[in-house]
Amino acid sequence: MTTAKTNAPDLWQDVLPVPSPDGNKYHRGFVAIYGAPALTGATRLAAHACNRIGAGLVSVVAEGNADIFRTSLAADIMVTQEVPAKATVALGGSGGISTAHLQELLSNRHLKARLFDADALTQDMAMGQLDAETIMTPHRGEFERVFGAVGDDPEVAAIQAAEHSGAIVVLKAPHTVIAAPDGRLVINRHASPYLAKAGTGDVLAGLIAGLVAQGMPHFLAACAGVWMHGEAAIRFGPGLIASDIPDMMPSLLRDLLPAASDT
Repeated sequence: MTTAKTNAPDLWQDVLPVPSPDGNKYHRGFVAIYGAPALTGATRLAAHACNRIGAGLVSVVAEGNADIFRTSLAADIMVTQEVPAKATVALGGSGGISTAHLQELLSNRHLKARLFDADALTQDMAMGQLDAETIMTPHRGEFERVFGAVGDDPEVAAIQAAEHSGAIVVLKAPHTVIAAPDGRLVINRHASPYLAKAGTGDVLAGLIAGLVAQGMPHFLAACAGVWMHGEAAIRFGPGLIASDIPDMMPSLLRDLLPAASDT
């Protein structure tokens, strides 16, 4: 029987990424985020979160709506027609994903990590195309679309899905469950009801992608991203909207990485 741990900084704080004094932007990872065909705001939220958590480079991969992203994204986020050759992590599904991009994400096994969020989680996903470098971030409805009913025990459902798929599963809920295919299980109770807002899940996906890109172990990056997402919401409180969360990261990181203020 798998024993669940409670998510807290002592599980992952010692492996939070810290830039090397002699490093460069490529040492901090390169994340490619597939641009949503219609709900472009979700992609922008994920990209902003990924950028703010510290990924060295972020690029949005866009098809016909590239100009929307070029005019609305931060100046340091690139817009490209395809996944850059130097990209190390890819994220898809936030706000939607084209069929061609989804197939590309499923078939690309050369990346350090692949993250499947929202619309990238489909009923006909081929489990054989997933692996331990894959992270899925479904809410309950998206989870059930892929794996069937959650039932009365989300912990059991999440660990079974992780074992079946071979991927890390982040089952988002008031108490989020993070499960790994090797049996590790963490429950996050550190959150806020103010997270029940459109776009907060897109932000979470971007945070996790940015942490993995910087070299954090995949499962621990998922745990850290979930906890930091919840902590930001707790600190902000009433009036929270999704775009507030990434901008909470600098102060939160300063508290988690005390030495950051001395560098």
